[in-house]
Amino acid sequence: MNDPAGFVASAVDRLRTELPGPAIVAASGGIDSTIAAVLAQRAVGDRAHAVFVDTGFLRAGEVERVAELFRACGLRHELVRAGPRFFGALAGVADPEEKRRRIGAEFVRRFEEEAARVGGDRLVQGTIAPDWIESGGGARATIKTHHNVGGLPPTHLTIVEPLRDLYKDEVRAVATFLGVPSPERQPFPGPGLAVRVEGPVTEERIRRVRVANAIVEEEIDRAVGAGKLPRPWQYFAVLLASRTVGVTGDNRVHGDAVVVRVVESTDAMTATALAVPAALLRTISERITRELSGAVVRVLYDVTDKPPATIEWE
Repeated sequence: MNDPAGFVASAVDRLRTELPGPAIVAASGGIDSTIAAVLAQRAVGDRAHAVFVDTGFLRAGEVERVAELFRACGLRHELVRAGPRFFGALAGVADPEEKRRRIGAEFVRRFEEEAARVGGDRLVQGTIAPDWIESGGGARATIKTHHNVGGLPPTHLTIVEPLRDLYKDEVRAVATFLGVPSPERQPFPGPGLAVRVEGPVTEERIRRVRVANAIVEEEIDRAVGAGKLPRPWQYFAVLLASRTVGVTGDNRVHGDAVVVRVVESTDAMTATALAVPAALLRTISERITRELSGAVVRVLYDVTDKPPATIEWE
């Protein structure tokens, strides 16, 4: 895709045909779904209802950040708070693929309810090429089940995917053409922090990874602003399932371990782990163990490229 203007014109024309009545747009605040929502509202105006679901798995300040982004884009949207339902759906679930399937199912049930409310039968998603490529099918191996593709359960809604053939760098080019703020902002997985918690998901474990993730983002952003580091593609924290030994005062304790991941990429199909300055990693480690004192006792840094690893841990 070398012509963002041509792509936008073509996508809007297609959406006018594909959305004959009211439609729900799954709007997470990420660049992909935001562009899908902008295109849908350009195509059919008030018939496109952008819905932002607060799953309880969002980053610190995410609801406010997304509301600000949507206002800047002129997007009308509804906020649906559904944390208890999503935590209930994941109760006792440790397998990452099952997490994604259950999260995908819960999203669809919520969107079906919203579609019934507005009298529509279409669901617009910001699915891009890496989503369906990595989710497998046919001759393709499953790398991971994306919640909006392989994780979708059967539904009576017709799925509409205007960005399906684009890669992330192409979506960002479209965002720049449309004037969407901060098109370079880092991706955030649709299942949210639920797939940055290895093992079972609880409110306390989500709280811990949310704090650690915020620290990683704040310190990397500060380093970028000071010219100490180029802006990475993605940077985040993962809470491991295994417990580890630490020391508090003179006492031996068991606590959690956090992994920090910072990578560079252009299209999310491959990625390179960045050589983050040791002093910056030390600052991140000290903040995480101090602000989560007694809960997290060890911080690790992931130096693995994609492949052989994926960008996210689950």
